[in-house]
Amino acid sequence: GPAGLTAALDAVRAGRSVLVLEEAAPGGQINFSPLVENYPGLPGVSGLQLSEALTRQAEEQGVELDYAQVLGFRPEEGGFAVETDGGPLHCGAPILAPGTRHRPLGLEGEEALTGQGVSYCAVCDGPFYPNRPVAVVGGGDTALQDALFLAGTCSQVTLIHRRDQFRGERRLVDQVEHRENIRCWTNATVEELLTRDGGLSGLRVRDGAAGEDRELEVDALFVAVGQEPRNRTLTDLLLLDEGGYVMAGEDCKASLPGVFVAGDCRGKAVRQLTTAVGDGAVAGLAACRWVDEHQS
Repeated sequence: GPAGLTAALDAVRAGRSVLVLEEAAPGGQINFSPLVENYPGLPGVSGLQLSEALTRQAEEQGVELDYAQVLGFRPEEGGFAVETDGGPLHCGAPILAPGTRHRPLGLEGEEALTGQGVSYCAVCDGPFYPNRPVAVVGGGDTALQDALFLAGTCSQVTLIHRRDQFRGERRLVDQVEHRENIRCWTNATVEELLTRDGGLSGLRVRDGAAGEDRELEVDALFVAVGQEPRNRTLTDLLLLDEGGYVMAGEDCKASLPGVFVAGDCRGKAVRQLTTAVGDGAVAGLAACRWVDEHQS
């Protein structure tokens, strides 16, 4: 993703040998954003274009990119051994930047419909549905904020929550309940994604209060049921916060000396493209200093 590629770019420009290990495709979650409008200096670029440009820039500067599944890492004399599905690799300092993923609903066809009516980012994709009906699933602050944001663009927003009461701030709940084009549907769960012509056309929702299933016609579903870090297999040796994120300050140093962490997998308040890139620069240069100080 942007954090790892930025770390690699800064480290290779500092004269180090850098290998980036990627399990799927360079770019990470940003690839799924049709339009990025909040990256300074690059308004109106797609997430895929941005990740392709960053990957190309890193490789042209000398970063090596390889595809592998990382299984873990361990300290060894002179540095660290990184275990992959292709065997161990050795380095002076690892930088962890696996990012996070939006927690899915786990419904059949959900992955295939991502970008075709199913979204995990209202700010990114909401503007593509002006004057159209949409739904939001979730009960926390993010779901409430997403509903309010979408209400300014979409004709109707249905906020679906499996419990009787929302978990978010009372201030947000009050705002949601007073917006005329937001309908709150509590004690309800999305059971099925309905499709037409390859895209989302509606939802089958289980109404717990009525004890029956009902169909809801919407053009988009925004899922806001939390995030989870992708670092579970990488963090046996590191301190994590209660959410499973790596504990590291703005210096991007993990609890184990010589290990650095960048991007959304790090415990922090703001997770955006710009903060991921900032982490990458800090972690890349910090790793270089560590190698300079601890290797002859």
